[in-house]
Amino acid sequence: MRQIILDTETTGLEPSQGHRIIEFAGLEMVDRKLTGRHLHLYMHPEREIDPDAERVHGISLDFLADKPKFHAVADELVDFISGAELIIHNAPFDVGFLNAEFNRLGIAPVDKLCAQVTDTLRMARDTFPGKRNSLDALCDRFEIDRSNRTLHGALIDCELLAEVYLWMTRGQESLMMDAGPGEGEGINGLNLAFERKPLTVLAPTAEELAAHQEYLDLLDKTVKGSCLWRSIESPAPAQS
Repeated sequence: MRQIILDTETTGLEPSQGHRIIEFAGLEMVDRKLTGRHLHLYMHPEREIDPDAERVHGISLDFLADKPKFHAVADELVDFISGAELIIHNAPFDVGFLNAEFNRLGIAPVDKLCAQVTDTLRMARDTFPGKRNSLDALCDRFEIDRSNRTLHGALIDCELLAEVYLWMTRGQESLMMDAGPGEGEGINGLNLAFERKPLTVLAPTAEELAAHQEYLDLLDKTVKGSCLWRSIESPAPAQS
């Protein structure tokens, strides 16, 4: 599926209070690789920017004076995200602002335009409960260089989030099974039968073993101890 790593900057925190999007950025990813296609837009919000928000992203109303209003770039933005899976850190925030902008123009909401929305903040909270899971904290956890991020900016945040997302989803694979009629109850009461084919076992190369050990070292560092794989791979004590 085509994926869009997405972020926005805004005039404030609440679209219900009339706050607007002032920056949009999206990076296209296909087959877990950035394609080089991206969309980066600044927009004049037709209102003041809250001082607290400006301190976070550094975007002033003077900077936006000659930028287009949202309605002038809406079609370009919608074309870019339509049909894709959106990858967003704290998705309810950005989706709420996008939907508010779309509603003003009579455009369908995000859940109608896009295949799905994946919230990496929720993923991180499920994976690292009780830990700090801001984008900065995740970059530090995965040793991703964020030295250029002195202020929040939609484009640089997308670039960092793309790396975070790839780290968080390493090892995920699609499993394909052929279903056919058979005996017994299956999922949701359906009768399912699966054909189990013989497995071909390939011995790992020396390079693959070294890469595996490097990955286990990273897991050890993440959990601040010995990861589960270490105990699984340790040889069982000899039986007398």
